Amino acid sequence: MLKKFYWFQSAFLALITVLTSCSTNDIPVVPPADEVEEQLQKMTLREKVGQLFFVRPEALDTTIHWKAYADLPAFELQAVNNCMKGVNEKYPVGGIILYAWNIKDEAQLKQFMSQLKALNGQPLMCIDEEGGRVARIANNENFHVKKYESMSAIGATGDPKNAYECGNTIGTYLTHYGFDIDFAPVADVNTNPDNIVIGARSFSDNPAVAAPMVTNYLQGLKDAGITGCIKHFPGHGDTKADTHYGYAQTLKTWDEMLNCEIITFRAGIQWGCQLIMTAHIGAPNVIGEDIPSTMSSVILQDKLRGELGYQNIIVTDAMDMGAIMQQYTNEKAAVGCIQAGVDIVLSPQNFVKAFDAIVAAVENGTITEARLDQSVRRILKLKKQR
Repeated sequence: MLKKFYWFQSAFLALITVLTSCSTNDIPVVPPADEVEEQLQKMTLREKVGQLFFVRPEALDTTIHWKAYADLPAFELQAVNNCMKGVNEKYPVGGIILYAWNIKDEAQLKQFMSQLKALNGQPLMCIDEEGGRVARIANNENFHVKKYESMSAIGATGDPKNAYECGNTIGTYLTHYGFDIDFAPVADVNTNPDNIVIGARSFSDNPAVAAPMVTNYLQGLKDAGITGCIKHFPGHGDTKADTHYGYAQTLKTWDEMLNCEIITFRAGIQWGCQLIMTAHIGAPNVIGEDIPSTMSSVILQDKLRGELGYQNIIVTDAMDMGAIMQQYTNEKAAVGCIQAGVDIVLSPQNFVKAFDAIVAAVENGTITEARLDQSVRRILKLKKQR
């Protein structure tokens, strides 16, 4: 019995010696739990659905009813009111996008931004500040920031450093005012001289010129602390009509797009862009039917994610635009674009109806919660990086 005790004691001491002689590198370290996954698991269905919506401030004020963009400036919604707070308690939002009529001057913007950031859903603050004619802050006479003639003028210089300077300058003042995302730059190649919506917003009609301009602009934004977004996939440059007001299409085949429009988007993807905005244009010779690209799994899943390998966030162009609202209800548009592969539903015309439709679609199995989680995961990841 005594021999057994000594044998056990010796074996125990030998084991201790081995363990204590190991370097710390030999001891397996349990990696920390993924913060995004932890947060995702704790979220309710409504909290998840809210992350998918980036909306106008007016979307939270259910006393505001409008039909045309021209109606919105008259409301002068430039502060969070009690109606908005009440709606937001039940309807969280992942982001807020400000337009020119939401911005008066620096003092008002500072106060409004503070109010909006406190809303349920921890919204990211967004804006369309491309430079040139689409610049909500630079084109406001109460703000003294650098103005740019157009992106085509920058492209005409042939020097991508000028695109970097533009993106960095815009990004610097956007960071100063508290924004997170700039829905810029335009990556469209403006090949159609009759194009009324893109035009000088594009860097060039030559993808070889436009591509480095796009990536340098993105880098300029990033270095200033702003997340950029390339738009409008798969390319709005070879169109005539304006999707703000109705139907527009390109008749190009995918092979033709690969040799032109897709060159700039591929460059942005290879650079590492975090957001790509869809176009509401039809592309029947790619899709096989005449529906907006925003609603097409062929465009978003097969082409953008599958063929081009894009893994980050897909955001719609504004869902209150004519090209969508003339064909779909708020409910069908919201559900349909998520089914097609979208992650963020931007500016639905009726946020409450669209939100409720997504909740119902998950509850009845039209959209699986696993599919929902894919998008929420991407959005939460971006928020963690901010």
